[in-house]
Amino acid sequence: MPHDGAYPSYRCDHACEHTACLPQQSVIIVLFMKQFVIDELRPMDYEKLKNYLDARFGAAALSGIYWMPIAPEILSDIQREHTECQPLYFALDLNPDRISVELLVRTKIRMRCSCMAYATEKQCNWLMGRVDAIFDQLEIECK
Repeated sequence: MPHDGAYPSYRCDHACEHTACLPQQSVIIVLFMKQFVIDELRPMDYEKLKNYLDARFGAAALSGIYWMPIAPEILSDIQREHTECQPLYFALDLNPDRISVELLVRTKIRMRCSCMAYATEKQCNWLMGRVDAIFDQLEIECK
């Protein structure tokens, strides 16, 4: 690539010339995720939740991410039809000060599929009921 002096250049060890490009535009990508969040967890509540989630769903593969399988009876028609994508899950993200639960039905099999969708009202109610039941069982009070 010929260098006309308009941009800074340098030589690499392979004696090839590279030209640094000046930015032409900025691109900002903001992704939004619908989620249910309980914040201001106390350290002892975090430990109770971590121990429960580790025992119930297995140790988090990624830092604090747990996969809660969704009950088959609350799947939508298309989710029920996609037997190859099952089981379907909600992702729980546990941090020392909060737990957030995505309201997105996911599969571990594929990155994208038509069975992946935001939770229906029935699925949201089921999920919030499950989280409430976990908090009740562990005697964690939300104030």
